[in-house]
Amino acid sequence: MLHTILGAGGSIGNALAKGLLKNNQKVRLVSRRGYSLNGAESIKGDLLSYADVLASVKDSDVIYLCAGLKYDSLVWSNEWPIIMENIIGVCKGTTKKLIFFDNVYMYGNVEGKMTESTPYNPCSKKGEVRAKIARRLLDEMKTENIRAIIARAGDLYGPYCFYNSIPYVMILSRMLKGKKANWLLNLDIPHSWTYTIDCANALYLLAQDDSAIGEVWHLPTCNPPLTGKMFIEIVAKELNVNPNYVELKKFMIKIAGLFDKTIKELWEMLYQYEYPYYFDSTKFEKHFNYKPVDYEQGIKDTIKFLKQNATII
Repeated sequence: MLHTILGAGGSIGNALAKGLLKNNQKVRLVSRRGYSLNGAESIKGDLLSYADVLASVKDSDVIYLCAGLKYDSLVWSNEWPIIMENIIGVCKGTTKKLIFFDNVYMYGNVEGKMTESTPYNPCSKKGEVRAKIARRLLDEMKTENIRAIIARAGDLYGPYCFYNSIPYVMILSRMLKGKKANWLLNLDIPHSWTYTIDCANALYLLAQDDSAIGEVWHLPTCNPPLTGKMFIEIVAKELNVNPNYVELKKFMIKIAGLFDKTIKELWEMLYQYEYPYYFDSTKFEKHFNYKPVDYEQGIKDTIKFLKQNATII
């Protein structure tokens, strides 16, 4: 089978590509800059161009949409609908299997567990965009004119997950440099984290199972969730250091956002750290008899990966 990764070079794209290659699969990487990896075919392609998308998925059996756009609400509003229309257009009416790697922004602030049946109730501009493109794909999936799966993950941590990961930016990279960890708003709020390697394994399992087509799947995530303080304590224990940290309050983030556009864009997503964030993957775990990596092992392996790739820290 030929597995084509659209939006290669990101955390999940890299973890997935490595996993596929280990399973002796044919892998094609598609990105604007022509990101390359030993053992995989690499081509340049702009997902905003229908012609580029059509050419890049030629002869593919499975297509993974793993694109990560600039963390900017305006960019998302302008570009995500175009990308989704292009992907639907090239896959519709073919035997190609599409797997869309999605997040949970469309759910908004959920009281209780997030499951595949949680209604869309976005409370952010980025959440509204994610709801729009997810609904668009779901509408096509209902017609059965497209063989598609929505694979949804919580916030990410793990190997290959760097600058777009809160645990990496605020805890891991800082503590590995001997600095205090940072955390957003409240260290005692529980928050689920999805491990990158679990995502990669799960995407490959979904690609092989035709019974999964036409559904939304929450990718395997260890539960119960960790609090920020618990995450920091596990890292500290692994590094054999004291679990020192700074709790960043709203006014501090607001001020920082005046000087940093990314932090400014994070403002509307702070509800995820102000209230419990419980991502449930029971459906996937039962269907595939899959047990997610526990947080202690995941953090240990992530630290090992970072130390082996010291230039990232």
